[in-house]
Amino acid sequence: MTDVSGEVEIADDSIRLGQFLKLANLIESGAEAKTVIADGEVTVNGEVETRRGRQLVVGDVVAAGGIALRVAGPVT
Repeated sequence: MTDVSGEVEIADDSIRLGQFLKLANLIESGAEAKTVIADGEVTVNGEVETRRGRQLVVGDVVAAGGIALRVAGPVT
């Protein structure tokens, strides 16, 4: 598994995978998210994920393009 290289803060309790990829700057557009996810190039917690609408929660680790980022909650 790829080492986690950082965290990305989300505003709510969960976020969709496609939205997270854009927020984390791992991809540039929703269309690109659809393609990389459908092609099996994205993992969530070490397992390939092909659902763009997959709900991520704090603590999940998303990897794409050799970069792994952890979902973090808002700093209070």
